[in-house]
Amino acid sequence: MTTPHPIVAVVGPTATGKSDLGIALAHAIDGEIVNADASQLYRGMDIGTAKLTPAEREGVPHHMLDVLEVRDEASVASYQRDARAAIDGIRERGRVPILVGGSGLYVRAVLDDLRIPPTDPAVRAGWEARLEQEGAPALHAELAASDPPAAEQIHPSNGRRIVRALEVMELTGEPFSATMPKREFIAPAVMLGLQIDRSELYARIAGRVEGMWQNGLLDEVRALDRIGLREGRTASRAIGYAQALQQLDGILSEEQAKNETAGLTRKFARRQHSWFGPEPRIHWQPYDAPDLLARAQQTLRDARDGSRP
Repeated sequence: MTTPHPIVAVVGPTATGKSDLGIALAHAIDGEIVNADASQLYRGMDIGTAKLTPAEREGVPHHMLDVLEVRDEASVASYQRDARAAIDGIRERGRVPILVGGSGLYVRAVLDDLRIPPTDPAVRAGWEARLEQEGAPALHAELAASDPPAAEQIHPSNGRRIVRALEVMELTGEPFSATMPKREFIAPAVMLGLQIDRSELYARIAGRVEGMWQNGLLDEVRALDRIGLREGRTASRAIGYAQALQQLDGILSEEQAKNETAGLTRKFARRQHSWFGPEPRIHWQPYDAPDLLARAQQTLRDARDGSRP
């Protein structure tokens, strides 16, 4: 009996070409793509998320794209369930699952032994009210006092994750760090990471943001606004979309909106680096290597042969 091909994950900072490598690998190893970019879950959020167009997908089946409406709130628990089901389906068809994206927690929710802790809207609302009143750094300090390991893993400006940690601790009476994922694959997997020099990454981010506005982000946001974008707790806060809404409202000029989007995207890229950088299981490759596909395929062969971890 043939051993199933490991799940392949293509990870790394934004704007490094993960989607393109995913497509190339899918053609090379008979794969199907499973999206691991939280914003690309939303139907209609295309330009601002750099979502591949149907033509750019080159006939490769994609899963976990366009599965939420902008009013919906994304959750790691539902993503984990649906993405794992998609992977099971791909394997039943005899093809290779290729997980592609830069949302680190979503990647690990699929690959690792991660149990999703409970949630309670009322408890969360209480912490969100405090977040609004006191700010993320103050709540982060409170988290650090009660659960230092969790605080070390969560950036002081990431209010959403800080609130989640405090919510879980209130509901369970246990440290949030006890629920954080362990580096234990639930099934054989190979993680491929794309590396890039920071200055070059920032230049690529600037170019991407400029392209978003040139390619019609404001029109996209106007259309989404008509179907409830502002009502979506997750979608309305997505980088680029929040700034475009503020431009449409006259709060920001176009230049201010683009500058803020680029700045927040750079911060997001740094958080991605902090998330993926310490991960010892990732096989890193230069994002612009002329033989990138060949390198990736060799890494997969080595992993299947057992010559690399």
